[in-house]
Amino acid sequence: MSNTKFLTRRRFLEITGVGLAALSGMSALSGCQPTGSSDEIEGESAAVNTDGKNVVKVYNWTEYISDDVLKAFTKETGIEVVYSTFDSNEAMYAKLKLMNNRGDYDIIFPSTDFVDKMRKEGMLEQIDHSKLPNFKHLGKAFLDAGFDPENKFSIPYLWGSSGIAVNKNRVDIDTIRSWNDLWRPEFEGRVMLMNDMRDVFIIGLLVLGYPVMTEEPQHIKESYEILSKMMPNVRTFNSDAPRMPFIEGETYLGMAWNGEVIMAQDQGMPELDFVYPKEGAIMWMDNMCIPKNAKNQDNAHVFIDFILRPENSAIISEEIGYGSPSEAAKDLLPPEIANDQIIYPPEELLSLATFRGDVSDSTMALYQKYWDRLKVDM
Repeated sequence: MSNTKFLTRRRFLEITGVGLAALSGMSALSGCQPTGSSDEIEGESAAVNTDGKNVVKVYNWTEYISDDVLKAFTKETGIEVVYSTFDSNEAMYAKLKLMNNRGDYDIIFPSTDFVDKMRKEGMLEQIDHSKLPNFKHLGKAFLDAGFDPENKFSIPYLWGSSGIAVNKNRVDIDTIRSWNDLWRPEFEGRVMLMNDMRDVFIIGLLVLGYPVMTEEPQHIKESYEILSKMMPNVRTFNSDAPRMPFIEGETYLGMAWNGEVIMAQDQGMPELDFVYPKEGAIMWMDNMCIPKNAKNQDNAHVFIDFILRPENSAIISEEIGYGSPSEAAKDLLPPEIANDQIIYPPEELLSLATFRGDVSDSTMALYQKYWDRLKVDM
């Protein structure tokens, strides 16, 4: 697949009228719907009669895996993939909650904050790493994160990041190295922020030096206060298509997903570039997990290890268009993808990145209160 066909999964869902709150992505829509249908989302897809069959039941994001890899898995192992799709972390979580740990799915693909939430609520099985010989190929930067210490419940699948998009024709990119630069007075009315409450507040927390997963009310209040001082610079909040205010000339720099910058370049704006801030980019990552009481756990481990095989991880990364956490897979990618530092930043920058985890309902309510105030400040 050419790397000129990037389309974030979030953007695809917005185009089709479906909203997302989760940080996750896809690209290069191929039109395939492997061994299942998104129509199964509304019903009990796991109720398909598979008694006596050698199967693994996979519940994944829409258009988020290579059909060729699935076919190769069944050909090699004899295990049939029963494939169903969801369109948001919230939809996936709600459905499994309703199933009350019946074990009707064998593998799911939640993002980091939902891994955190689901493991805390006892909704996931612990993964047996001895059954995953290909686990060794995963980069250390993606392992042992706060949302799942020691990767007891999750295995990295694909990842991306939020950093600073910069129009090099308008701004000297060599002067942009920090989230703090968004506050500079010369950028009045020319900054874009994404319409994502948690990620915007993380910028404030990073600038203040506070933990991004803090639940301390004073930290969140101070993040609001420093963000409110940026509001004269903010032209718009945009998560529908963060590249568009840049393409249309409204904004010169601001918060954006790395995939959106790639899309803008592909759509005739090569001057838009991406900076990983020195305080750390905000990372998203989708992960493979085994739901509690899954009926085919041995097959689930076989499937996960097959996905982790470098050649398969490389196919998925190239076809879907986001970074693979597998170092060995990256070595197999075309140079124009593997060497693109927007997709694969240097290790010293990646080591500073932070993943979003779950916070309490009361903390979310506090974020919402200050988020509403912040919008009024514009």
